Amino acid sequence: MVKSRRGASSIGCLLMLLIVAAAIYFGVNAAEAYWRFYEFRDAMKQEIIFNPQVPNARIIAKLRNFADSLGLPEDAQDIAIDRTPGHLLISADYTERIEMPGYSRDVRFKPKAEGSF
Repeated sequence: MVKSRRGASSIGCLLMLLIVAAAIYFGVNAAEAYWRFYEFRDAMKQEIIFNPQVPNARIIAKLRNFADSLGLPEDAQDIAIDRTPGHLLISADYTERIEMPGYSRDVRFKPKAEGSF
C-alpha cells in the first residue's frame, strides 16, 4: 500500500521568514526613533522626580546634553519648563525623519512630563 504524500514544500515557510526578516530590517529605523523619544521623555520624568527644586537653567542644560547624546535633532534642544508652586511641567517638540527604502517620513514627537512635589 502506497501512502499518498501532500505536495507541499518549504517554499511557503521560507517566504514567510523572508517577509518577517524584511519587516524587522526596515522597521529598525522607526523603532530607534521611538526608542529615543521614550528615553528623552523618561529623562524629563526623572528630573521632575529627583530634582524638582533645581533651577530651570540647570534642568534645561542637563536635558539638552542628554538630547545631544541621544542624537536627537537640533529642535529637540528647545525645552520648555512651566513651573508653578508645587507643580512642574517639562516639554519639547521636535521632528525626526524616518528613512526606509523608497520611502521617508517626518514624524513629530512631543515628549512631555509633569508632576507635583
